[in-house]
Amino acid sequence: MDKASLLIAIKAKLNEKIENFEKLIAETRASSNDTKSSMGDKYETGREMLQQEINNLQVQLNEILKQKDFIKTVLPKPSDKAEKGAIVKTEKGLFFISVSLGEIKVENEKIICISPESPLAKAMNGKQKDDVFSLNNMNQRIVDIF
Repeated sequence: MDKASLLIAIKAKLNEKIENFEKLIAETRASSNDTKSSMGDKYETGREMLQQEINNLQVQLNEILKQKDFIKTVLPKPSDKAEKGAIVKTEKGLFFISVSLGEIKVENEKIICISPESPLAKAMNGKQKDDVFSLNNMNQRIVDIF
């Protein structure tokens, strides 16, 4: 498992998300400008709702930017225990403890990117190959760690 290519794929996906949010924010701002009118309160309410949508998108964008900063701290070095930057193979699948990004496909492998703060990462934390951990009353064995 090549961690360097996985990190490149994650950075690309984060950049794509950043571009999408920036585009959405720009489009929402443009539509907000279109509603300016002297017609009264109805349009003020619409503009306020658009502003709330812009604020919501900005919060999501800021979260993605934090993830991008965090992923820069993850080094493509091998790990021997479940920790930040480790790829952990269990009986249920491959997990990369890095950022919460969901499933990503690299080298024809499905890898689920999870945050170190996620319950799964916390349950695995510090465990090594062949250790068993429990989450939601289900035991899983760590098959390998990269």
